[in-house]
Amino acid sequence: MTSVELVYQALTSVNDPELKRNLVELGMVREVELEDGRVHVRLALTSARCPLKEQIVAEVRQAVLALEDVQQVNVTVEEMSNQEKQRLAGDSTRPGNVEHLNHVDHVIAVISGKGGVGKSFVSSLLAVTLHQKGHTVGLLDADITGPSLPKMFFPNGARLESSPIAILPAETRTGLKLMSINLLLEREDQAVIWRGPLIGGAIRQFWGEVLWGDLDYLVVDLPPGTSDASLTVMQSLPLSGVVLVSAPQNLAGMVVRKAAQMAQLLEVPLLGLVENMSYFVCPDTGRQHAIFGPGHGEEVAGALGVPFLGRLPIDPQIASLCDSGRIEDYPTDAFKPMADQLEQLALPARPPRLPGA
Repeated sequence: MTSVELVYQALTSVNDPELKRNLVELGMVREVELEDGRVHVRLALTSARCPLKEQIVAEVRQAVLALEDVQQVNVTVEEMSNQEKQRLAGDSTRPGNVEHLNHVDHVIAVISGKGGVGKSFVSSLLAVTLHQKGHTVGLLDADITGPSLPKMFFPNGARLESSPIAILPAETRTGLKLMSINLLLEREDQAVIWRGPLIGGAIRQFWGEVLWGDLDYLVVDLPPGTSDASLTVMQSLPLSGVVLVSAPQNLAGMVVRKAAQMAQLLEVPLLGLVENMSYFVCPDTGRQHAIFGPGHGEEVAGALGVPFLGRLPIDPQIASLCDSGRIEDYPTDAFKPMADQLEQLALPARPPRLPGA
């Protein structure tokens, strides 16, 4: 025979669509009353105008009606108090107030050390490829002063929404979750003129105050160089490892070694190296031409003791799709073997370590 305890147990199968936790665990089930086959459930949601309220109520009814002897289910909905929202979010006076609601299995940072080698393209292609392989994927744009990811994914621009307890990442056409400073600005060309502490604080907020939910992979697009932003990511985020991006020129190889040394000093695993813009395929003859000279990717990877993941071509289609916000339409055939390797190499997300710790 159905009891109040069994009703609560049934309600553990109903998740809040935003918070990705069941209603009982979140403390949203305020009361359950049971009498003669009729069940009354009183819910408290984070907002009385929650756009997903009807979905939640329908799932509650379905879960409870599946119990033996239940003939009717009535659901009433009210809004959480401010104290309840603060309890759910944690201490709202400090950064990281929804970090405990996020579950990210793997965090992969993409770093180049040098600008202009296609690091954001590789980050985007990695995220798109992993998503196409069936994973839930987020993309964090840690390039605070030079963000480019929203332009590559949203042809008509995008704005962030917020729940009563957190910022919600924007979703791309195919369902990737994306967070970037450009999604918070009034104009996409508005300059962000910040010193290091503010940049580091923004990145920590993107990790701890954004409701990512359950992700298999979070790809972090780092800015060029080894300064504050990269240091913040490596010290504050539980990285599974970093992917190095280089170009055929010796100069690019030299600078990427600096980025690799930074990761090694912070004891962040090096997952491998991708050489971008390695060659151009002539559309008339189909022949490959090394426009920037012979690549040194394998040599650099060997010197660092990391896997050489592969080469990517110079392709005019890339610029066209990125400029029009359609990077998700780019064929991922060339990158899929690299993503396959990274799936094997990326360990579960782990706590960051400070130098000498």
